[in-house]
Amino acid sequence: MPSPLKLRIRLRLGPDTAIGPGKADLLEAIAETGSIAAAGRHMKMSYRRAWLLVDTMNQCFKSPVVETSKGGAGHGKATLTPTGTEVLLRFRRIEARALSATEADRIALERLMRKTPKSAT
Repeated sequence: MPSPLKLRIRLRLGPDTAIGPGKADLLEAIAETGSIAAAGRHMKMSYRRAWLLVDTMNQCFKSPVVETSKGGAGHGKATLTPTGTEVLLRFRRIEARALSATEADRIALERLMRKTPKSAT
């Protein structure tokens, strides 16, 4: 039985996080919706926040991960570039491998933990 302990991975490039779980989720939402705004709404974040995260990722990699185009009547499109698709695929693969590689230690740590943490007083 896998441990319920969570493992969160962030890949950093300098002071900016190139990609982490939230940005990966955003890329997946953009791929599904075709829109930065719709992806942001899906993730309960503002368009500005979603756009800033995309902009950060686009600046972290050699080529953009998301490409945008303007549409009629304010309906623009956003798509993952081949680089974006590969970044997302490789990040998810790293997550899966890290979970698998740390399973025994996460289970051992869970056994050492209290079921309900003591309240701080």
